[in-house]
Amino acid sequence: MKTLFLQAPSFDGFDGGAGSRYQAKREIKSFWYPTWLAQPAALIPDSRVLDAPADEIGVEETLAIAEKYDLVFIHTSTPSFPTDAKFAELLKERKPGIIIGLVGAKVAVDPTDSLTASAAIDLVCREEFDYTCKEVAEGRPFADITGISYKLADGSVKHNPPRAMIENMDDLPFVAPIYKRDLKIPNYFIGYLNYPYISIYTGRGCRSKCTFCLWPQTVGGHRYRVRSADNVIAEAKWIKENMPEIKELMFDDDTFTDSSNLERVHDIARGLGKLGWTWSCNAKANVPYESLKIMKENGLRLLLVGYESGDDQILHNIKKGLRTDIARKFTENCRKLGIQIHGTFILGLPGETKETIAKTIEYAKEINPHTIQVSLAAPYPGTALYNQAIENGWLEKNHAVNLVNEKGVQLAAISYPHLSKEEIFHSMEQFYRAFYFRPSKIWEIVREMMASWDMTKRRLREGVEFFRFLRAHES
Repeated sequence: MKTLFLQAPSFDGFDGGAGSRYQAKREIKSFWYPTWLAQPAALIPDSRVLDAPADEIGVEETLAIAEKYDLVFIHTSTPSFPTDAKFAELLKERKPGIIIGLVGAKVAVDPTDSLTASAAIDLVCREEFDYTCKEVAEGRPFADITGISYKLADGSVKHNPPRAMIENMDDLPFVAPIYKRDLKIPNYFIGYLNYPYISIYTGRGCRSKCTFCLWPQTVGGHRYRVRSADNVIAEAKWIKENMPEIKELMFDDDTFTDSSNLERVHDIARGLGKLGWTWSCNAKANVPYESLKIMKENGLRLLLVGYESGDDQILHNIKKGLRTDIARKFTENCRKLGIQIHGTFILGLPGETKETIAKTIEYAKEINPHTIQVSLAAPYPGTALYNQAIENGWLEKNHAVNLVNEKGVQLAAISYPHLSKEEIFHSMEQFYRAFYFRPSKIWEIVREMMASWDMTKRRLREGVEFFRFLRAHES
């Protein structure tokens, strides 16, 4: 069947890929590549990926494109599900015979309610959905396809057996050719990455057990299944030869620097060094100095690091597998080697108090990542954090969908007897102001802007967006 993979129209500033964890309007407008849609598209000849939010395409234009297809897979999430279902209904009205499937963590953990929420949704894909989508597109009978749930003629829901995890990750085709074919590369930008950038995965799953993190608990799993170093380098070489405008390669694995795979990380780094790549990756704040040195010497520019909290008891509560003293030493090592860090923090996790919020803000100022992102604890269905919040009365079960407001701004969903959701919500702007409105940090940004006119224009634009975000958050 002629197949479309769709990121449906959403609120302005929707962050496409990272939205799988924190689907909200960002402080600074940014877009991640829709890798989870590009991967199955690479398996299906003549398919197309359409990223409507990144392309700034509205509902009517997207409907006009989508109705030309026989099969449409829409990537959805807990926050975006109502609007995604509405889009599916509008599409069915235009073309009643079209088959509409939903993919993503939301439908993986709640297939029955997702299917019954709208008559327009024909099927949902659970688990990893790459080969599931391929088999649906081939026209196989639904009854013969593992990993899907679908409606029977009488309206009841049928759940087929689960699909096995992909073990040989090298079997999957490269996603970069799909990016080049279907996406408008200049539309993808992240404040802390060199522009234009490209992001790919070198593996799936994460051995860490963080209670809040969505994908390892729903789709990716807790085994880190990886592509070989040679396979990763081959795609990096393809990008270098076919997309010469790309200035930075980002590895978006949950934890690219997993301690069980450091020799592979070294091999990939050395291969990237030979190709002349500048690159970045997600990392846990426990990478040994020797590994950081090898990575830096071979083109590593920046690490995206989840610090989460400056309080060790909170880190223990969320099963982070990390202490603040280890993270401090790691950060010092990165500074010695000249590796930049984009640090991420979460407010409102179990154990949070006014005192721990203040402690985390001081901790962030002390370790001083180059840039930061502050999020609010998001209890996505399917995570241990969600179950814990329900069991302890921190969250009402039927309110789980209220993770963002109508403008896409992330809300504080969890509240505690000693700390209200309003206090948690407004602690975000306090955090940002305390971190960025320091003379030393302001001077750091000014020095960066003085280095190039392009950086000056970029930081000025981001500054305007950041102040707008703060005003919207305060209101």
